[in-house]
Amino acid sequence: MTEFVITAPETASVAVAGSSARFPVRRVFCVGRNYAAHAREMGSDPNREPPFFFTKPADAVVPASGAVPYPPSTNDMHHEIELVVALKAGGKDIDAAQALDLVWGYGVGLDLTRRDLQAVAKDAGRPWDMAKGFDASAPCSPLHPVSDVGHPAQARIWLEVNGTLRQEGNLDEMIWPIADVIASLSRLVTLAPGDLIYSGTPSGVGALQPGDQVRGGVDGVDTFELTIALR
Repeated sequence: MTEFVITAPETASVAVAGSSARFPVRRVFCVGRNYAAHAREMGSDPNREPPFFFTKPADAVVPASGAVPYPPSTNDMHHEIELVVALKAGGKDIDAAQALDLVWGYGVGLDLTRRDLQAVAKDAGRPWDMAKGFDASAPCSPLHPVSDVGHPAQARIWLEVNGTLRQEGNLDEMIWPIADVIASLSRLVTLAPGDLIYSGTPSGVGALQPGDQVRGGVDGVDTFELTIALR
């Protein structure tokens, strides 16, 4: 057994639907602007860009339930509803035709973003880390194995805030489908079991306020409800 000089941190993990076992999280990759309408609302041309990626810390993944804290150092935190892909295997230079064989299951999550910090970072040509990778910035529903939900490719993805629909789209509107996302990512890094991929968000992103009630889901995968905690 390895001896550490300080107490080792707990392994980050996500609940598994219908089981007491949990899915261990190794790394969290996020796809930027993977829906054409969202790319346009963010000022980009969806016909030009190949997929690009950013990361969040594994311990940024928290349950998409109960109270999720409003983060410090922002007055403009945005919601981005996403299909979450959980990998059971990895590798590099993976062919898209075999990419879905790596998937253990799927969930539904939020890529929470300090949009004001992101805008400053963009203007200054700086990294987005503090805009995207803050504490509790990746709420996630329980994961469902492929044996239960298949590989969802045509399903409604949606989000409501205080009962009002904010985001709505369909998984078939992804510029880069899940298999292509996995293949592209594997040419940049070596993927491994325990990796999560947040696969992009449809249009309609917007600000959340402390006290907001947030509900979202992907039809046929899962639905979540949470509250943005008061500061």
